[in-house]
Amino acid sequence: MVYYHYAELIHHQADKYGSRTALKYRDDESGKWQKISWRCFSDQIMLAAKAMAEFGIKEQDNIGLYSQNLPQCLYTDFACFANRAVAVPMYATSSPAQIDYIINDASISTLFVGEQLQYNNAFIVQKESKVLKRLVIFDPKVRLNPEDKTSVYFDDFLRLGDNAVVEATVKVRMKEASPEDIATIIYTSGTTGQSKGVVLHHSNFLETMRIHDIRLPIITDKETSMCFLPLTHIFEKAWTYLCLHKGATVAINRDPKMIQQTLVEIQPSMMCNVPRFWEKVYAGVQEKIESFPGLLRKMAHDAVKTGYSYNLEYKNKGKKAPLGLKLKFHFYDNTIFLALKNRLGIKNGRLFPTAGAPLSDKVNTFLQSVNIPIVYGYGLSETTATVSFCPMKGFIIGSIGEVMPDVQVRIDETNNEILVKGKTITSGYYNKPEENEKAFTEDGFFRTGDAGRLEGNVLYFTERIKDLYKTSNGKYIAPQVIEMLVGNDKYIEQVAVIGDQQKFVGALIYPNLPLLEEYAQQKGLSYTNHEELIQKPEIIRLIESRLEEQQVDLASYEKIKRFILLAQPFTMEGGELTDTLKLRRPKILEKYAQQIGEIYKE
Repeated sequence: MVYYHYAELIHHQADKYGSRTALKYRDDESGKWQKISWRCFSDQIMLAAKAMAEFGIKEQDNIGLYSQNLPQCLYTDFACFANRAVAVPMYATSSPAQIDYIINDASISTLFVGEQLQYNNAFIVQKESKVLKRLVIFDPKVRLNPEDKTSVYFDDFLRLGDNAVVEATVKVRMKEASPEDIATIIYTSGTTGQSKGVVLHHSNFLETMRIHDIRLPIITDKETSMCFLPLTHIFEKAWTYLCLHKGATVAINRDPKMIQQTLVEIQPSMMCNVPRFWEKVYAGVQEKIESFPGLLRKMAHDAVKTGYSYNLEYKNKGKKAPLGLKLKFHFYDNTIFLALKNRLGIKNGRLFPTAGAPLSDKVNTFLQSVNIPIVYGYGLSETTATVSFCPMKGFIIGSIGEVMPDVQVRIDETNNEILVKGKTITSGYYNKPEENEKAFTEDGFFRTGDAGRLEGNVLYFTERIKDLYKTSNGKYIAPQVIEMLVGNDKYIEQVAVIGDQQKFVGALIYPNLPLLEEYAQQKGLSYTNHEELIQKPEIIRLIESRLEEQQVDLASYEKIKRFILLAQPFTMEGGELTDTLKLRRPKILEKYAQQIGEIYKE
């Protein structure tokens, strides 16, 4: 497809596909999935674009979007593009303080909000804000605060665009649109400090589409992709735009907690996701296999072994498998593997890009073995998502894939930092000139903050430089690597590795409490609550043995020596997790200072 600006994309697709389905969303009252055609999608965008012009929104105004995934999010994004305005998304789980920071930093006077929680938080901010003037509400069921005199519901907002004068204004703006216009400002999750607004231009997204066309010819307009990650996340945003660019159907999952149900209902052929999703799939399947009676368990293990041999030792290497192995694999693929994929809702799966955090080799190998088409990659908000990803065939387990076409990567000789340059790279951080000076090398390479190595065109991730710990013995520890390994265990739900300036590595562990309850029942352990359960010597010994098993390949100084079990998980609401489920280490160190003190008490 040839177009020079995202202002045009959906309208071009509407001319091409007309009544074909562009979007799907689930009606919560009926439980049925509703369809939105390309033509209707285009019309809704134009109505919203005209309403924005009538609302007084100007070119390059920053427009806030604070909502869970809804079709209206995409209407608003592309309406902003039609007006040459800038879409500034915020996570639906963000607190009033977090959205207040973004509103002030980006001077947002108009904010689109999703449901009651977002409206309530936004109105709290608006009452005290000198910047935020009005809210537009997507959900018609939202109840307005009695003091609210300025908010408008989205359906009423659209009616503002029903006049010829603003239509002319929007059409002029669309004609004047330039690839150099700012498309969006993505605020980072801020794992170690203040959130920063990553400025991305239309040219960044256009280049992203071009190079993905080269690397992913497998995607056609026959696909259905599940939009599960927040559209605030650059991975989901760029992936959804790519799907729309390809003419694929996008099914929008509003509530993350319903993903298991919605996957079964939609049976998508594609979905981008973070490793944590697949880690839970892996742990669940392993637990299920171990619960099978002897003969069936043996058969399941043989199926995985067969899948490993066929997919990784032959197919991935471009080698022809022996006939016996091929027949055996196809038997398992149409029985055990199909049953697994049916249960997960991914029987039609053709491509599942996975990125956003390290994916363990063990989980990746298992998923490849059971014929789930995982494609592991690496990218950042600052790189408009993808820097590298593994090909469908010829990939190397342990790598983060092959560098994208026309993206330059080099490794800093001083600290092994991955440096990136190209047309997909951000122009900088919004209102942060000092940060911009630190973020780029003198010759224009972006500093990712990640350490790695490059072998030919294949990239490897080793650690997050800012997360590196140095023990008091002078040894460097990469906590993410240890957490990834330990997190593979079915009894461990979450883990935060600590150890900076300490004699040894410690950890805070939130265990899988339902599995611990089962274990306690098998061992005849009595307890009154979870706090008592996790302090049982038998439970401590169980976790110690599981840790030893998972850390067998680590050096002695890298292994977790002591730990504290927690009865409550790390959460976004508690401040320990970012909206992309990464650990906020400074917050964890502060909140659990007492428990950490117990770990290192002499």
